[in-house]
Amino acid sequence: MNEINGNVEDIVIQMRRFTWVDYVVFVFMLAISAVVGVYWGFMKKQTTQTDYLLGGRNMKVVPVSMSLVASFVSGITLLGSPTEVYMYGTQYAYIIGAIFLMSVIMTQVYLPVFHQLKLTSNYEYLSIRFDNRVRLFGSILFAFTLIGWLPIVIYVPALAFNQVTGIGIHVITPIVCLVCIFYTSAGGLQAVVWTDVIQITAMFGAMAIVAVKGTMDVGGIGVVWQRNMDSGRIEAPDWDPNPLTRHTIWSLIMGGVIYWLQANAVNQTMVQRYLSLPTLRGAKWAVFLFCIGISLLYCFCLYCGLLIYARFHDCDPLQTKLAKAKDQLLPLLVMDVLGDIPGLPGVFVAGIFSAALSSLSTSLNSMSAVVLEDFYKPFYSKELSDRQTAWLMRGVVILLGALCVALVFIVEKMGTILQLTMTLESMTMGPQLGVFTMGILMPWVDATGALVGGVSGLMIMSWWCLTAQLSIARGEITHAHKPLTTLGCHYNYTVLETVAVNVGLGEQVNPVLRVSYMWYTLAGAVVTMCVGAAVSRVNRARGKPHLPPAPNLLAPQIRRLHKEPPHPTEDPFIQAYGNSKETCLINTTSINMKAIKETAENR
Repeated sequence: MNEINGNVEDIVIQMRRFTWVDYVVFVFMLAISAVVGVYWGFMKKQTTQTDYLLGGRNMKVVPVSMSLVASFVSGITLLGSPTEVYMYGTQYAYIIGAIFLMSVIMTQVYLPVFHQLKLTSNYEYLSIRFDNRVRLFGSILFAFTLIGWLPIVIYVPALAFNQVTGIGIHVITPIVCLVCIFYTSAGGLQAVVWTDVIQITAMFGAMAIVAVKGTMDVGGIGVVWQRNMDSGRIEAPDWDPNPLTRHTIWSLIMGGVIYWLQANAVNQTMVQRYLSLPTLRGAKWAVFLFCIGISLLYCFCLYCGLLIYARFHDCDPLQTKLAKAKDQLLPLLVMDVLGDIPGLPGVFVAGIFSAALSSLSTSLNSMSAVVLEDFYKPFYSKELSDRQTAWLMRGVVILLGALCVALVFIVEKMGTILQLTMTLESMTMGPQLGVFTMGILMPWVDATGALVGGVSGLMIMSWWCLTAQLSIARGEITHAHKPLTTLGCHYNYTVLETVAVNVGLGEQVNPVLRVSYMWYTLAGAVVTMCVGAAVSRVNRARGKPHLPPAPNLLAPQIRRLHKEPPHPTEDPFIQAYGNSKETCLINTTSINMKAIKETAENR
């Protein structure tokens, strides 16, 4: 294990041992991504909209599964999860159980509906099941969520790069984003998926190298385990039913499964890849492989958190300012254990940026689908040519990418990333899941009920999440972390004076604001569904007609209980969608005609 001596400022400079070999490795990773974009954009021409957005619906299960893992695991996960373990222990690890429970619910309830309809944007479902108002509401929520999330995705790996090289955040982010924008706009989903395959390999390789070399340096896995056991970081499941407790087995499993369900089952960035597979069976296998891959990567990240504590157990780098931010702990460990080996720090940084690139490219590609299918086609009668469609989709990728780079300046002022990200996402994630769930599981809910429920859920969760986050920023809500000490430090540092926090202050805060952030998505979904069901009931009591939806718009389990509309007709539109012909013509203007005919024939 490397011994650290001297002044903390000098040590920070000494640990930035990013050699020319590391820069070559990093640039090589960016170059590979650009080459893939050139190949799929210019040599394998994307001739149609389906080719660009869905890979011709002929993708293979394994690369799609790897792409799903790569795009879901951003730098937020790679850097935030080890920090979580270092600060609060391993309780968060039990969320892996929620991942596998989510896969069962998704493959049995949500995926069969979306895959059978052969959609491009899953928000098309909302116009078929409800109307264009609900579809627009869902699309807008997705757009705002993406715009708020992507700058964080870009900022996090830039933070790691700054820690190991000293290069400014606002220098590296535009360079990396330009590469991502290029291969995403040029190659479409095919380029996104195959670059993800390369990038997930880099991610696993980087985390494995850090885990193996770091364990050897501290004296073996027994030392890692014992030091964390002694500090109380290795934790059994916490069965406390109190919803105010930050992490318990109840919040991680019950709240976690709803969080993962929204993120994977109704999120356009994920659903778009499942819809690119030719069969439902293949899509279900992709979900299963995704769960295995994401769980393995989580295990690597959580173990690295244990490794960070084992290495710095007697000299906390946060108090000494060896790491300027909590989310620079893993890069600090990397430079400590890998800095003497040319090329390995470059592999790690390439892995972190691979996570960001995969998330960014997938989101940009999905946003181009949403703009075309949900913002243009339902409201403009002019049909675009293939060339115009291509320019529109590529323009969306370029503009959104540029906007995200600019928003990094705002994200830089924010705090710890893991809880903050999940909290802010929950404002929109709960209402989105609630609206889709009402459509798939609650056939008695009408369009007005779905819209009012979604808006109500958004308003309540916005107040809840933002107010809670403000209380945390003010120091009114605090969470006790595991013990940290600087008694074993062998270098000089200055301890900054800390402002005393009134211990009893948190008790004066509204208990609702102190509820664990793991319950937010579940709460948003429940509020949305309850209001939607109540409004629909009132509408029925007032005599407002509501025709039952067609069975293929409902989950397979609900279809068995669903009765056919009382007035059957031979019209294929009404047979397929259970609505008046006029409404169907309005709601299905953006639906692929081939899919409509296939659905009608199946009926």
